[in-house]
This record gives sequence, structure tokens and C-alpha cells, in this order.
Amino acid sequence: MTIVFDRRLLLKTGTLGLGAFSLPGGALAAMQAALTPGFSHGVASGEPGPDSILLWTRFVAEQSETRLIAEISETPDFRKILSAAEVRATPARDHIAKVVLGGLSPGQRYHYRFVAANGSVSPTGQTRTLPTGRVDRCRMAVFSCSNMPFGWFNAYAHAAQVGDFDLALHLGDYIYEYQRGNYPSTKDAVAGRLIEPANEIVSLADYRLRYASYRADPDLQALHARVPMLCMWDDHEFTNDAYADGAQNHQPHEGDWQMRKRIAEQAWREWMPVRDLGDTPYWSSYRLGDLGEIFLTESRISARSKPAEMDVPRGADSAATMAAMKDFVSGDWQSPARTMLGEAQEKWLADGFGRTGKSWNIWAQQTIMGTVRQPEDTPNWLPPETPAFIRQRVARGAIAAKAGIPTSLDAWDGYPIARARSLGAAQQANADLIVLTGDSHNGWAFDLSNDGKRAGVEFAGQSVSSPGYEAYFTGASPQSIANALRQTNPGLKWADTSRRGYMLVELTPDRATSEWRFVETVKERTPRLSGLHRMSAEKGRRQLG
Repeated sequence: MTIVFDRRLLLKTGTLGLGAFSLPGGALAAMQAALTPGFSHGVASGEPGPDSILLWTRFVAEQSETRLIAEISETPDFRKILSAAEVRATPARDHIAKVVLGGLSPGQRYHYRFVAANGSVSPTGQTRTLPTGRVDRCRMAVFSCSNMPFGWFNAYAHAAQVGDFDLALHLGDYIYEYQRGNYPSTKDAVAGRLIEPANEIVSLADYRLRYASYRADPDLQALHARVPMLCMWDDHEFTNDAYADGAQNHQPHEGDWQMRKRIAEQAWREWMPVRDLGDTPYWSSYRLGDLGEIFLTESRISARSKPAEMDVPRGADSAATMAAMKDFVSGDWQSPARTMLGEAQEKWLADGFGRTGKSWNIWAQQTIMGTVRQPEDTPNWLPPETPAFIRQRVARGAIAAKAGIPTSLDAWDGYPIARARSLGAAQQANADLIVLTGDSHNGWAFDLSNDGKRAGVEFAGQSVSSPGYEAYFTGASPQSIANALRQTNPGLKWADTSRRGYMLVELTPDRATSEWRFVETVKERTPRLSGLHRMSAEKGRRQLG
């Protein structure tokens, strides 16, 4: 739960109607593609190894199941098939077909496709295996927070067109669960970006159709067909602010939470280029030769404690407010029992840091790790028409910051002892730690520290389409907001709170660099960029230079 910048409150309009939309393609295409016989929703690849790759497609047939042959080749004409395997697409799996092909060479690009028994052929995709031995460079495109009704996936479009990277990472919020008219409101939704189903997704059929709606997007299909993708969910693949035993946006009338988690995970595993449930643990790692290792962690449904809550009643006077804050600071918030990852995953991650040692340790995860407290001037950022209850909430946040309370308790700031344990493990291993983050919708760069010592750096990416601070704080310029955030938070070295896009992260033996790529707009479909920003960390320094 976020203390101050709560998008559900800041976007509250009092209406959740469906509204009137024209339908030039989006949702209608999703519905038609979900039911039309033949290949649909493109192809994808994921979970690369040095000699294998997982391939994905969808094929709808009138009969109960269809036999497909997956083929992989070094050339787009498939003159020589290097590896092939049979796989079946069945209605029980929403007509999804996935297979792992082996016998490949490290660090090589390949072309792949699926062939149906009736002779029809899927679109051709490109993929790549992981390297071994000496590696001079690896480039990763990093995405998060793609809310379809808020706009076009121009970040995907640009990345698919330039293709100047080896693999993609999606750090969560690949879909959103809300009903039409709720985040975004009807007036804020972009024409032609209508989602299906209309209701909030709760059932297996709901989750499947929402994925079908998103995966009908041509720019997302193009990205998946261009490179392998490593992916992990955040909360919205389930519902807002999810944790192991519940979620902010799960209500009793929506059924059992554990069942909803299982349903949502099933649909995610069906529609994403990942192994099936039971075939793999929630967390995974990917070795980049001698350059480093990517650790992809799960921080939502397996072990996360319920976010801490600061109970300040509406209308409380200043004395009651300060008393509530004092109780919060000395209470459960800083309990060692509070966890994001759980004991088993924390140990796995610490062991990985120890194994990887002085090569790059890339921790790809979901929520902001650096500390963010609210600047004192924040109430002045609100536009004049802001409702009084939101103004009061923002003012309390500014007071809370003075008491040492961070902005978001759903991020690592809400789990400070758990954060210290993992950063301490990196320090003990003498690891060169790079943390990659999504979730917040804004771009950030942090120097991370623990116990007063350097622990690593964090590159946090802006969203693909979900709105950032610019949607809420229109009473101040983006630059003045970024300056105030940096002045209030010493570990924060750079921020952009107004533009959408993705990160391009490059690793070399001597340097790790993030290039934030900002798209021109999300209101119209165009791959054009409006700007770039680069920051780097030198090997061994554990701070941004």
C-alpha cells in the first residue's frame, strides 16, 4: 500500500461506467483471434539456456487438439532444421503450445516457427541462446507496467524495430486486472485500446481473455517475435498490491484468494514463454558467460508479508497524526519477520551472489529498492481542483517523511530489514550488484547502501504506458519535481517522473550502463523517441559515476 502517491485515490472520479467506445480493432481483434481457427497471437521465445530455448505459439482448431511441429534453424528459409519437436495445442490449455528445443550452440541467433498438420505455418520468430566463456557485451531491453487502455505500446514498437539488444526482460504488470472505466477512467482511456472482458478479471476465462486482448497488440507480438524474453509477474497479473495471503484489490465476494492466485498463475504460464506450473520454482537465474548472472526473483505471491499500514483516521488533528506515526515507526514496519522473498528464496539469492562473485550480479525484480520519501513541497504540486481528502493525505505524507516514513510501503521501503539482509548478502559476497526494477511507472537511478556502506546501484525503468507522477502532480514542472525528490532522498541520483518508454541496459566487463529511452507519446501509435538519458557504474565501485 502506498502512503501518499496512491493512484487509486488520485484517479478517483466516482464513476466506473463502461462508457462509449469506437472499436477500430483492439478488443474485437482479440475476441476474433481467440476463436478463429489457425495460428493466432504470434510466436514467442523465453527461458534461454546455452544450448536450449523455450518456444511458444497458439493454434485454435475445431478438433479437441492439434499436433504441431516446432522447428529451429540458423536461416529464415529453414533450409536446414537444426532441432525440431512435436507439441500439441489443446483447449484445456487455451490452445497454447510450448516446447523446449535443445541441441543448440551458445550465444547464437536462430529462427523458429511452428508447422501444423494441415500445412499452415506460424509467423517466423527470432531468438538467441545464452553465451558461455568470455563475453564482451550483453544488452537487455527492460520493460514493465503496460496498461493497454492508457495508451499504445510504443516502447515495444521501438524496441522491436531497432532490435539492438540480446534479450528482453519484463518485470511485471504485463496486464492489468481492472474493469473498463477503472484505471483508466472512461475519459482517460485511449480510443482503440479497449480491453476484454469488460469486467474485472477473476475467473480463469477472464484472465485468459485479458491476455488474449493484450497479446492481440501487433507491437507486443513484434517484440516477442524479435528476441527471447525473461519475465516475472508483479501484482497486476493477479490484482493490485498482492501478497501471499491477500491483496488490496481482492474482496471476499470475489472468492477464495488462494484459488484466484492459482487461476491467475495458470493463465500467466499459459500465455507467457515460461515453463508450466510445477516444472520450475518461482525464481530462476541465467548465466551470461564470464560477464555475470541474472537473478530473477518472485516477490508477490509466494512469501510476501502483508504491507505495513499506518492508521491515521481521516480528520485526525496534528497530535493524533504524530502519535500514529510514532506508533508506526516503532511497530511492525521494521520487524525482521517481514519479508518480500521468504527465507528459501533469500538463501538462494545469497548463495547466487556468493557463486557469481565479482562478475556482474544482475538482480531483476519488481519494486523500488532505493529509499523514497516525500518532499516537503509535495502539496504544492497538486492542481487547484484536487479534492480536499487527497490534499489532506498528501500533506500527511510530507509530515510522515520528516518522521522517516517512506512514500510507498508496497516497495522495499516497506520491508527494510529484509532489504538489509539481501543487500548485506551482496556485500558479504563482494558482489558487483546491479538491481533492475519496474513497478513505479517512473525512471530512477539510485546508489544503494547498507549499514553505511556501498551495496550496489539500481536502474529503475519507466512504464510502457501506465501513467507516472505527471498524471497527478500537474501543479509543478517535471524538472522541479525531480529536483525536489533528489534533494529529499540522498541515494537518488536521477529521476524522470513524466515520460514513458523502456530501459536499454548494457553490460561490459568494465561498466554497466542504463539508457532510458523515452517514447514521444502513448496517445497515438508511433515508435518515435523524444529523448534518452544514460547513467553508468564502473566495475568495482558500486556507485553511479
